[in-house]
Amino acid sequence: MRVLFLGDVVGRSGRDALTARLPGLRARLALDLVVVNGENASHGFGLAPDMARAFLAAGADVITLGNHAWDRKEIIPYIETERRLIRPINFPPGTPGAGACIAELAGGRRALVINVMGRLFMDALDDPFRAVQAELTKHRIGQGGTIQAAIIDVHAEASSEKAAMAHSFDGMVSLVIGTHTHVPSADHQILPGGTAYMTDAGMCGDYDSVIGMQKAGAALRFWRKMPGERLAPAEGEATLCGLFVEIEDATGLARRVEPLRLGGRLSQAMPPGP
Repeated sequence: MRVLFLGDVVGRSGRDALTARLPGLRARLALDLVVVNGENASHGFGLAPDMARAFLAAGADVITLGNHAWDRKEIIPYIETERRLIRPINFPPGTPGAGACIAELAGGRRALVINVMGRLFMDALDDPFRAVQAELTKHRIGQGGTIQAAIIDVHAEASSEKAAMAHSFDGMVSLVIGTHTHVPSADHQILPGGTAYMTDAGMCGDYDSVIGMQKAGAALRFWRKMPGERLAPAEGEATLCGLFVEIEDATGLARRVEPLRLGGRLSQAMPPGP
């Protein structure tokens, strides 16, 4: 199974880059599954239903969210009916939507995608580790199991919390990948138990910015320590950032992991095709 995970889509430049390039990436890399974090797509804060529809039409199979999940209120009725859009699984019971979904893929294969949010330096939610553990007890991975792959998007501030999540479930899932900090980390690897890991996928947005936001206003907040005008996304050419993983159908574990950086200012990295 060939999987591409794309990090937080930020603003119009990120949206435009994703919808323009994803159809070609699906063909070039022969992708079976594409997961996109969309929680910053709407002016940097939240996701609107029309944007979610555009991502799905462009080739995303599952869209994950994070701490800005509810910034666009119109997403609430939409997430109740669109199973391919998920929010962190450790929101309290009764929160709209679901924290996990099964993507039905070609050849009868199935992939579980879980979205979870960290608690260090973030809003206090339910225990992310026990929430993921409870979901994983419902499934068996690999040949003869109920799913052929399992992916966890850990939307968290602390790299330590992301790494702890990965090592806790090493050998039980195909991929643990971090989102939220908008900077691609250089630690992509396959852990000893066979789980692919990267601390942060980076963002799909303009890197001539402060983590996707226009530089002047964002920097001024650090100089003055006073609230100013609402931050606005940078509007230059975006870099699509993410991670490609090739997964063994028989085991559900990773056999190859490669970063993807396409367009914009960052050094380019393109996984080889099949």
